[in-house]
Amino acid sequence: MRASGTFKVADFTPAPVPSPAIETAVPVGLATMNKQYEGEVVGRSATLFTAAFDQSTSTGTYVAMESFEGELHGQSGAFNFAHSATTLGEGRQGDFFIIVPGSGTGELAGITGAGGIAVDPDGTHRIWFAYDLGQ
Repeated sequence: MRASGTFKVADFTPAPVPSPAIETAVPVGLATMNKQYEGEVVGRSATLFTAAFDQSTSTGTYVAMESFEGELHGQSGAFNFAHSATTLGEGRQGDFFIIVPGSGTGELAGITGAGGIAVDPDGTHRIWFAYDLGQ
């Protein structure tokens, strides 16, 4: 099955980087995020976000672990998914996106699969899940 939607970041809160830090040419940062989803994907997520990113060139890589609670095509529950990507100024490359096996609850118990994130030129954030409930 495939479910798609849009999301907005409701909160982005930087967090301190634990010691000891190793200095590199691109600083590493940590943050927590909360997102709201609409469409065939409805709900909210809490995200742990790590990135090595150069603001001046918009170059870097992020890694995120999200805990989602809501509905996919009207089936409710919660699950975790992980994703990462690299940017080199514009666009994305090296995308990775996976639903964490065994993390589903409720009607989403047994969920497995993958997905993706895209950002439109107007700034709209899109997400999709290609998933199986394996029930």
